[in-house]
Amino acid sequence: MAQTSAGGPEPLRIEADVLVAGGGMAACWAGISAARAGAKVVLVDKGYVGTSGVTATGGPGHWWVSPEGDARKQAIDKRLLTGYGLADPTWMERIIETTWRVLPTLASYYQFSVNDKGETVYNALRGPEYLRALRNAAVDAGVTILDQSPVLELLLHDDGSVAGANGVQRQQHREYSVRAGAVVLATGGAGFLGGLLGSSTNTGDGHLMALEAGAELSGMEFSNQYSISPRWNSTRTLIYSWARYFDADGKELDVLPDNDVLERALIAGPVFALLNECPAGLRKTLPQIQPMTLLPFVRKGITDVYEKPFEVKLFAEGTIRGTGGLRIVGDQCETTIAGLYAAGDTATRELIVGATSGGGSPNSAWALTSGLLSGAGAAALAQSRGRRADSKVRAQGTAGLRPRGSVKPVDRRRVLEAAQNEILPLDKNVFRSGRKLRDSLGVLEAAWRELRDHDLAQGADAVIARETASVVATARLSYTAALARDESRGMHQREDAPEQKPEQARRLLVGGLDEVWTRPEAQAQWKPTHV
Repeated sequence: MAQTSAGGPEPLRIEADVLVAGGGMAACWAGISAARAGAKVVLVDKGYVGTSGVTATGGPGHWWVSPEGDARKQAIDKRLLTGYGLADPTWMERIIETTWRVLPTLASYYQFSVNDKGETVYNALRGPEYLRALRNAAVDAGVTILDQSPVLELLLHDDGSVAGANGVQRQQHREYSVRAGAVVLATGGAGFLGGLLGSSTNTGDGHLMALEAGAELSGMEFSNQYSISPRWNSTRTLIYSWARYFDADGKELDVLPDNDVLERALIAGPVFALLNECPAGLRKTLPQIQPMTLLPFVRKGITDVYEKPFEVKLFAEGTIRGTGGLRIVGDQCETTIAGLYAAGDTATRELIVGATSGGGSPNSAWALTSGLLSGAGAAALAQSRGRRADSKVRAQGTAGLRPRGSVKPVDRRRVLEAAQNEILPLDKNVFRSGRKLRDSLGVLEAAWRELRDHDLAQGADAVIARETASVVATARLSYTAALARDESRGMHQREDAPEQKPEQARRLLVGGLDEVWTRPEAQAQWKPTHV
């Protein structure tokens, strides 16, 4: 690995049992789990662990279901129906049970709220404090944390198993290389840099790195979730459950959870929200449970948030609150690459939510449980196989690091905007059709080829190059899968194929770098009796 710049500091070389890439909820739980299993753990994050990612800006709930009675069976049955044949009840049970058992153990680091009945509230947490608690727990467990140290590429042994990763420490202007017996990718999902609150570090980096190593992904067609916010700033969305919406002429819109009235209205023109029906109790507690919600209004000098309409926008959440990600092939969140594990939004969440968004609570429970499982699995594997520090490895990075053709200047901003113009607009990503998807894929293919063939960056500039490539690559995978699934199922709706086809009740796999492929999983998942 070359130096970051001529005359700069020597690259940092680290050996570990387990490398965890990421700094959010899933990454922290993975690091804690691996360290408590006796592994030497290094956790590297693009930002500062405890503040980066979507969890730190919100009030994450967890899928919290008592084991008493048939509450869990009812919760699972309900989710199975909205999973449209792609979810797995066994995984749901594991997620619910693990969350119920483990979350209260954080009490020595986090002060849980108490409700009016004097009961401890374990399922709803304050994001900033939650992430700070996880960082402290990780440090106490012995995890070595490298902040502001984004991973750029994976390393593989000659047999194709994972060997570690290369990255760069931005503040020290120094490259680093971690050799590890196992790697957990918990870098988050892909928000396509569309302005979603907290998602600036969630650019699909883990998806691209794993794809370069030969991994398979699943559920990438379910990548068109959006969240409502003031037009000028993304924020948290709890209060919008009580919103009323109006068009520019003041006509109230009949917006329901299961229709697309809001999306179509936003394509046609400005839409305004009115929050006057928001309950008084929520208004009182909102600054504590979701402090970022009101901040955009405060900064704009708006003091009557609940009394006057304001213009709104739908911000793309991509695979963050979609369901797609790295395919999981084992009980400890193993991917299709030996030694590589995935957790949180980097992994597919079809296992627990199928074709419908996991929203906040199931996704948070998944982040906790997949972090614990992947950390423990990675630790066990690393301790059994050893670090193999002296073996020959090869770096896998492509676009931005090792161009296939001649190096020439690439206008990354232009390339990024071209990709965003295909993946962000509602009329393309919500209201899909074969024609639209093929047209968009033509643009995305051209963008990928330009980056893959010609872009070369070093040091901190390589982070921007890789982020751009990750956004393009993830958008390309999403639309390739959406084109292949020629039906409507869950959040994936095709205007030219509005029916749900029983034979397509299988998870759709996607992979490949220069030539993307798709295929359904060999066996169908749980089959609902009715939908």
